Amino acid sequence: MKDSQIKNRIQKLREEISRLRFLYHVEDAPWVTDDVYDSLNKELRLLLEKNPEYIDLNAPENRVGGKPLDKFVKVKHEIRMLSMNDVFSFGEVLDWETRISKLINKKHSYFCELKLDGLSASLIYKDGVFVEGSTRGDGFIGEDVTENLKMIVTVPLKLKAPYPSYLEVRGEVVMPKRILISLNKKQIKEGKQPFANTRNAAAGSLRQLDPNIAKERNLDFFAWDVAQLRITNEELKIKNHSEKHNLLRGLGFQVAPYEKKANSFEEVFSFIEEIEKIRPNLPYGTDGVVVSVDEIELQDVLGVVGKAPRYMVAYKYQAERATTTLKDISVNVGRTGVLTPVAHFNPTLVAGSTVSKATLHNMDQINRLDIRTGDTVVIQKAGDVIPEVVEVLINLRNGKEKKFKMPDTCPVCDFKVEKRSGPEKNINLKSNLAGLEESPMRGEDYSLRGPTSKLASEVVPLKRGMNLASKVLTESVSKSVAFYCTNKNCPARSRRGLQHFVNIFEIYEIGPRILDRLKDEGLVSDGADLFVLEKADLAGLERFGEKSADNIISSIQSHKKISLWRFIYSLGIIHVGEQTARDLADNFGSLNKIMSADIETINKIANIGPVVSQSVFNYFKDKTNLHFIEKLIKNGVSIYHEKAKSLKLSGKIFVLTGTLSALSRNDAKKKIIELGGSVASSVSSNTSYVVAGDKPGSKYNDAKKLGIKVLTENEFLKLI
Repeated sequence: MKDSQIKNRIQKLREEISRLRFLYHVEDAPWVTDDVYDSLNKELRLLLEKNPEYIDLNAPENRVGGKPLDKFVKVKHEIRMLSMNDVFSFGEVLDWETRISKLINKKHSYFCELKLDGLSASLIYKDGVFVEGSTRGDGFIGEDVTENLKMIVTVPLKLKAPYPSYLEVRGEVVMPKRILISLNKKQIKEGKQPFANTRNAAAGSLRQLDPNIAKERNLDFFAWDVAQLRITNEELKIKNHSEKHNLLRGLGFQVAPYEKKANSFEEVFSFIEEIEKIRPNLPYGTDGVVVSVDEIELQDVLGVVGKAPRYMVAYKYQAERATTTLKDISVNVGRTGVLTPVAHFNPTLVAGSTVSKATLHNMDQINRLDIRTGDTVVIQKAGDVIPEVVEVLINLRNGKEKKFKMPDTCPVCDFKVEKRSGPEKNINLKSNLAGLEESPMRGEDYSLRGPTSKLASEVVPLKRGMNLASKVLTESVSKSVAFYCTNKNCPARSRRGLQHFVNIFEIYEIGPRILDRLKDEGLVSDGADLFVLEKADLAGLERFGEKSADNIISSIQSHKKISLWRFIYSLGIIHVGEQTARDLADNFGSLNKIMSADIETINKIANIGPVVSQSVFNYFKDKTNLHFIEKLIKNGVSIYHEKAKSLKLSGKIFVLTGTLSALSRNDAKKKIIELGGSVASSVSSNTSYVVAGDKPGSKYNDAKKLGIKVLTENEFLKLI
């Protein structure tokens, strides 16, 4: 990007992130999932790392949390409540270690704990009694929510002895998943908006003027840090962060049960992987693991940079959603002739896979989302589902985006494209909302948005306090429209033809089921599309592991170079089998000569009659076929002429029958061709030899009738 484009992009990102942060932290009404928010922040961070001249210490990204609401008394934090820097891979964790190792030359250990999905809070105790509680706010000033915190049964009102004279505890107010499910059912029943996730439910519950609401919501509190500790009792002295957890438990606080003191990154990574496995079944939402230097002495040496401590990072699990820039939209044709638009973007990490294409489904979807090339879009991938574009962040547009139009003619055969209406669809809003309660996990999209972003499923935007009962719960969506190629013989519609193509190119890793899936997902229209597939494109296919994706892409790439006869045979020309393809290759020697040959020239080739000649001639005069060949060459297919290694069997025609013991019939066939001979499928007066193995078929009898010389396997081996 040019400097002006970079500056504009940074400004756009700052504005959008600031808006989303306000909605998230102040209004408790997120308009995008945490995955999307994190993805935008990551893009901004990378841009600023590469272009430090645009770093602004007063910019929104250097603030923590949101502005305190006027309805609460403001509380100034004696010690700033910090945020954490996020990392998204083990490599980034190691990069963090490299940075801090330059500042501390002392051996140290690490402490790992859950990153809970809730609202951070500060609790002050004087002489063992809880006297004040506040939210994070912007890190410097929070909101006094003391009375609400007292309603949480896991917040000790009086500490267990021995206790310090003064204590500030930091921790997380959370809502259990089961509570969110029942709460959202109640919200819907009362015509209120359901909460987006456990984090928002906890925040919305804690920030209420009426403490009884907080009590009804059955919130929990987990302590995770000691910010201030004034002691006279040496028993309470602590040197490590892990000891803080032990102290907190001893004083009567609930601390998350999953934690680990680690002496190596192997142990850190093992803990992260263990939590990832059990995370879906935890009673609370969590989106990562906090890794910190355990020794408090070294934490003091490392200090704080900006809004985050240098001594800890938050490892975030792979997001199921991410943002990227839409570079292009192509169109593929499926088995039924339906045209499927496909989004192309730079390789983007989402749900543990790097993807560069995503389905747009149809024009209805594009129009609903108002998708344009150049847009910042949200892509989603969950489990064994092909990636899809689910949202457009229209606030990040710069005016250069272009609308997409479905082509008037088929991109494969150039025939006319027509619109056909599908069945009418109904979206049951109540059903959709009820479904949101079933699995309240962080990162999942439970919010109902307004007009500043375009969503894949258009539901009636709901504002806080809006009565759902006053809305129509079932809305009828206009009939979906699909675009179809009108050519019933379009190559893209031929399943058998595509499988034949793959077999002749010897790409044996791709079977019929995989081909069907590739076509159904809009990844390929014809054989040529296979050669531009990337590993990322297969990431979302069902039951595709990294190894199988590697094998398929490797097999495709290694078979881009093909002999002339195989290339001709792969095209599926009517009446052209393997031997005819070989004859054409041997006689013309190049694809261009075959394509420009007239019927008379083709007909002069031995064993090629007028019907075959006409078929070959017609094929290479069809513009659809020429377009396909041009596409193959453009996508990297290279053709070479495979000349015979010897002319020992030149002019000899062989027919094979029965089972050979020393070599397979296919190997025998290859050997004959290498020596300049040819192999026919049936016996005629032009046949030179019939090679008979064990239990020969009718071809043996035909040879006897016509007086054709029959060779035993041993005689054949001596001949070659």
